Parts: sequence; C-alpha cells; structure tokens
Amino acid sequence: MNLQEHRIRNSVIIFIICLAVHAAEVFFLRTDETIFAECFVNKVFGIIMLFVLLKMWGRKWSDIGFKKPHLLPDCFKGFLICTVFYTIGFAAEFITLSASGNPGHMEFFVTGFSLTGNVVKQTGLGFVLMCIGFNIINVWMEEGLFRGFYITYLKERISPRAALMIAALLFGLWHLVTPLRSVIDGEMTIPTFAVMSVGYVVLSGLMGIKWGLLYEQSGTIWIGLADHFFNNCVVTNLLHVVTATGVDEYQIMRVLIGELTSFAAVLIYTKVRARKIAQKSTLLST
Repeated sequence: MNLQEHRIRNSVIIFIICLAVHAAEVFFLRTDETIFAECFVNKVFGIIMLFVLLKMWGRKWSDIGFKKPHLLPDCFKGFLICTVFYTIGFAAEFITLSASGNPGHMEFFVTGFSLTGNVVKQTGLGFVLMCIGFNIINVWMEEGLFRGFYITYLKERISPRAALMIAALLFGLWHLVTPLRSVIDGEMTIPTFAVMSVGYVVLSGLMGIKWGLLYEQSGTIWIGLADHFFNNCVVTNLLHVVTATGVDEYQIMRVLIGELTSFAAVLIYTKVRARKIAQKSTLLST
C-alpha cells in the first residue's frame, strides 16, 4: 500500500482491516464477557497497525499529536472538561431519580459496558487496575487512529474540515459492532437495533468531532485522549448510580447530557477562537 496516494481509499482499507479484527473479537473471542470485561485484542492490534503505518508513512508519533512536552498540562485539561460536563450529567440523573420517587446514590465498582443492562459488580483492586489499563490501551488506539492518524493523514490532500468529518464518520461506524452482536444473540430486536444504531453512530460521531476539534486546536492528542479516557473508564466503568431497582438506569441521560454539553462548549470555543484569529489577521494586514 502506497500511503502517499489514494488517501481516502487507503483510509477505508485500514478501517476495514481494523473493523474485521474488532468484529472477530466481539463475535467470537468475546473478551468483554470474560474476566477481562473489555475488548482489548483489537485495540492492541490497532496500536501495532499504527506503528506499521507510521513507519510506512515516514512519520513519528509526535507527528500525530503524541507530543511529550504537552502530556501533563493537556491531560489535565481533558480531565477537567469531562469532570465539569459530566457533573452536570450526574446532577440531572440524580434530580430525575429523586423526582420519580426512586432516589439513587453513587458507588464505585468495575463493570463492563452493557447495552442490555446486565451488571456484575467487581470491587477488587486487580479489577480496577485492569479496567484502567485496558482503557488506556483503548483510548491510545482510538485517538491515535481516528484523530491523530486519520485527520493528519487526510488533511494533507483534502480540507481539514473534510478530514475531520471522515474520521468522525468512521469512528461512528466503528461502534456498530457491539449492538449488532446483541441482535444476533437475541438480546435486541431489529427495530431497536435500527434506532439505537442511528443514535450510536450520531453520538459517537459527535464525540469524534469534539475530540477532533480538540486535536486541531491544541496540536496534541492529549486533551481528547484524557477526556475520552475519563468518559470510558470513570464515568462508564467505575462510577455508578445505584437505586433500589437497579444500576445506572438513567446512564443514557448522563452520557447524552455530558457529551452534548461538552460538544457544544468545544464547538463554541472553536468558533470564537477562529473569529478572534481572523480579526487579528485582518488588523495586522491593514
């Protein structure tokens, strides 16, 4: 594969290869249903793929945003973004539960993400460390591929906006594998799958746009990676709202509020910053 030519085609081929490994793990290995509680094999494969792609492309990790000098300050910014906007999401969840006469409280334990609501609590230190480790691998691969590689690779031939949108679309499609397995396993009906798939692709796509904008604005991968990690590891897998009738019954509300408000904030910041840069450029040219 010549990475210097046919960039959109190459991007689709790379995506299909990674997606095939992802699907094989979800449908056959089912590592998320084991003690690991996480699909990590495809993520390790994706990281190896990134090493190979960077070698073929003649680039370094720093060229796709993994810049060491910015690691700590930008990770702090990412954690702060997720903390602020998911605080709003958790608050809305608690208010809704209380208003419905079913108040909840927060608990800390490990569980794999489930579209069907099946929850198994694990509180041991080993499970917590495993959750953190697998989620680091997860965000390293997804941010490295869908933001760092795709956006940088594509925008050398097409506009940055088009590169961002293609990367976000691929990221949204990437998340269809898990609900598809639920249909095949009989845990979800086809109409439910159709509705959930649209919502899943749109939400994942918006998250991809948000993290892509953070990558473009900062020039590093770390802000989006830290926000992505906090979202996956802490909000979804470690912190849970428990009521007398179940666990995380309104998790979708929490996620929608947290992600949509943070997306709006990043979008507004990007537009305001672009306007200020344009105004400054106009003043300098006059």
